[in-house]
Amino acid sequence: LRLADGLDAASRAIGLAVRWLAVLLVLVQFAVVVLRYAFGSSFVWMQEAVIYVHAMLFMLAIGYAFLLDAHVRVDFFYGRWSERAKAWMDLAGVLLTVLPFCFLLVWASWGYVSVSFRMGEGPMQVGGLPLLPFLKSLILVMAGLLALQSVSLAIRALAVITGASGVLFPARQAVSEG
Repeated sequence: LRLADGLDAASRAIGLAVRWLAVLLVLVQFAVVVLRYAFGSSFVWMQEAVIYVHAMLFMLAIGYAFLLDAHVRVDFFYGRWSERAKAWMDLAGVLLTVLPFCFLLVWASWGYVSVSFRMGEGPMQVGGLPLLPFLKSLILVMAGLLALQSVSLAIRALAVITGASGVLFPARQAVSEG
């Protein structure tokens, strides 16, 4: 469980840092709108910055969302199950879907990202941000963050199944109690 706690702490730290990107996203988008409609001007790099910040926000917060059990799930049956039954389902979900998906995502996007870096790929548009390879590399980072948080969930599910712990998502309880 110490490993799961460490992984959770990393996801929490990243999530709490990344949440400030939501404020930046609103401010940059607001500036784009004001410049366009109040001053009849715009900057391509600012419009692209909205895309970059939006991508960073959601792709870097994926582990944190999984930590808090804030991902999309159909709780029609799951919500009524015991904590042990939920642990079995979450363990199966991690092993059969989430971790294979993360592996597949890294495998499928590795070439896409590496070619972008090798080419020195420039901005999406003339006058845009010259950071496209870094934007594309967020795909790999996202897969890694999701995989690490999935390992934490698998450890916690095994702890619930074996009786070493009674709680599958302690971070969710800490947020709801706080």
